[in-house]
Amino acid sequence: MLTCKSQDVWSEFLKFIEQRISKTEYKNWFAHIKVIETQDDGLTLEMPNIFVQEYILDNYKKDMLLFLPTTQDGDLAINFVIQEKKKKKIRSPILPNAVYEKDEAKFNTHYTFENFIEGPSNQFVKSAALGVAQRPGKSFNPLFIHGGVGLGKTHLLHAIGHFVKKHHRRFTIKSITTEAFINDLVSNLRNKSVDKMKRFYRNLNVLIVDDIQFLQNRLNFEEEFCNTFESLIHQNKQVIIASDNPPSHLKLSPRLIARMEWGLVAHLAVPDLETRVAILKQKASSINLNLSDDVAFYIAERIFNNIRQLEGAINRLAAYSRLIKADLTKDLVRNLLQEMLSFTPQKRISVENILKSVAALFEIKVSEIKGESRLQKIAKARQVAMYLAKELIKDSLQKIASSFGGKTHSTLLHGWKKISNEIKTNSTLLRQIEIIKKNIEA
Repeated sequence: MLTCKSQDVWSEFLKFIEQRISKTEYKNWFAHIKVIETQDDGLTLEMPNIFVQEYILDNYKKDMLLFLPTTQDGDLAINFVIQEKKKKKIRSPILPNAVYEKDEAKFNTHYTFENFIEGPSNQFVKSAALGVAQRPGKSFNPLFIHGGVGLGKTHLLHAIGHFVKKHHRRFTIKSITTEAFINDLVSNLRNKSVDKMKRFYRNLNVLIVDDIQFLQNRLNFEEEFCNTFESLIHQNKQVIIASDNPPSHLKLSPRLIARMEWGLVAHLAVPDLETRVAILKQKASSINLNLSDDVAFYIAERIFNNIRQLEGAINRLAAYSRLIKADLTKDLVRNLLQEMLSFTPQKRISVENILKSVAALFEIKVSEIKGESRLQKIAKARQVAMYLAKELIKDSLQKIASSFGGKTHSTLLHGWKKISNEIKTNSTLLRQIEIIKKNIEA
């Protein structure tokens, strides 16, 4: 028999997913999943077919980990069973043909500029997004937003969409993931209606595309997207793109990378402690959850590299609080969020870890840090990496220095001393180093 707790956790997960995907996607992938059994340490889910099971795990496992029971190893504590069919062929969900004449972008009502918590790590990106929303096609075109998973890229994309729909009512706007664009193109190729699709996309006033990294290694789809992209840009129509990495780090054609770097490339960094606390407090307030400052700081200090995980933590606490009607103390939070708070790895920090984290923050390549370039940005990144390597690694200076493309230990010491002195007066650099440390630990 199902307990209230298991039903509530699954319901909370479904509510979370339903707000982030289309009604068609929800109907295809989630509407037919049933909770048929619960144990002390997990759930049993009945799936319509193995295809749905594999798709859910491939695309939504990270979200499921935020809500559903997990094992000691951090994996899902879920047993999947396939629904028995009466000699029926298993059919995969069918993607409907797009109705372009009445197609209207739908945006998450919670993802607005007013609900976006601003901090040092995202202030510039938010300002750029707001500027684009106020003057589509006339400010930064294209606007390319990149940053790690769960840092607010999708929130800003939807915020732009809301603003444009409210203040530019005559504009046609389309918000789509790269995967959906590919599915759309495949569907129209199958139905011999590609020309209709092209006319629709190339007559938009604003095109918003999320997760452009999924276009990598798909040359035919990339070519069609690039043609659409160029057509819109040449008409002064606004294009906004989001990705986990900057254009130069994507495995796309030089032509498309150059096009995406035409306008403004803006980086969303990991939010600082105060911003994470503000996000937790706002989320808790929006669902009437009483969260003290002490508990908010306790969570924010232990979940630091993913806003989505912060939201998942609040959702889990809210579900428990409604069921048990207990005050949220540090001890209670520690027990409820044990697997989410255990992010500090036991593995040894390496120079390679440091180089990758520094390169990501400064938006350059690891090979450039190891090289001989004296460009200010690269030289600064190299010195920061040397400073962190000396601070965090106990190997000899000669061994550490050799990892920087064969540099000498005196070069390493020079870089370390320079950064050590500079962070005493440069708060921005100090904050950057703290962000890099957090990324290395995470």
